[in-house]
Amino acid sequence: MTPIPTTDLTSGDEIVPVKARTDWLGEMRGIFWLVLAVLGFHSFVAKPFYIPSESMVPGLLVGDRLVVTKFPYGWSYVSATFHLLPFMKGRILGSLPERGDVVIITPPGSQEDYIKRVIGLPGDTLEVRGGTVILNGKPVKRVEMGERRVPVDANQPCSDSDYPGRKIRGGDGLEYCQLPIVRETLPNGRSFDTVDLGYDWRVDDYAAIKIPADRVFVMGDNRDRSADSRVSIENRGLGGPVPWENIGGRAEFLTFSLDGSSQWWNPVSWLTALRGSRAGNSLHPQRTAG
Repeated sequence: MTPIPTTDLTSGDEIVPVKARTDWLGEMRGIFWLVLAVLGFHSFVAKPFYIPSESMVPGLLVGDRLVVTKFPYGWSYVSATFHLLPFMKGRILGSLPERGDVVIITPPGSQEDYIKRVIGLPGDTLEVRGGTVILNGKPVKRVEMGERRVPVDANQPCSDSDYPGRKIRGGDGLEYCQLPIVRETLPNGRSFDTVDLGYDWRVDDYAAIKIPADRVFVMGDNRDRSADSRVSIENRGLGGPVPWENIGGRAEFLTFSLDGSSQWWNPVSWLTALRGSRAGNSLHPQRTAG
């Protein structure tokens, strides 16, 4: 509120209030510490993450927003919000992920983040034969769960090139992508759903290897549409087991999801684009008896 000039009743002189000056240096200092605090939180505690690809369907869809925690495996050179540091071996307070964890990984020599699931740990012998993962000589348990309908939208278009013949129209008049689901259960009893579109010679066979120390083998849940440890770096994959230094954190839960129909100039579309049923979904695999 603007101060009201007053008059000294004894002298008749008007008292003019002094206008406070803005402390621009103090304001800039406050903004600096705020930005530093946010970057520090993102680098050491947790950060938001956006799903840009279909490699983790059915559990994660393009347009999902989720929380990634940074501390479960300790910190490494990729923990910082911006990947500006050169490779540095080792982790601070480091620990390995569990099989089945969904993790953020920065490919060697890249500043890009991938999201994949940990399948093999150091010392494991891993092979993929006809789409079946074989860990230490034993096939991972697979159960066919039938087909699941994923709603088609701008972020999940179910293109014929990626999912030939999979787009259908339901009885409600809406379009769906009908995907064959296979539930996998790893040796530690953690289970999750994958998409298996059928035999793909590019990724369904992978020669047996022994995973070196301090490396993990990761795969996408959308097995035939994922550039992961089975795919060469030249083809935008991870080129085999990934150094544990390149793990940036663990995916925890979804915060919200957008179907791709929102427009920045139309606030109403921000709400209509929400996929309401996905908020809060956990990204931790279920634990079963075996």
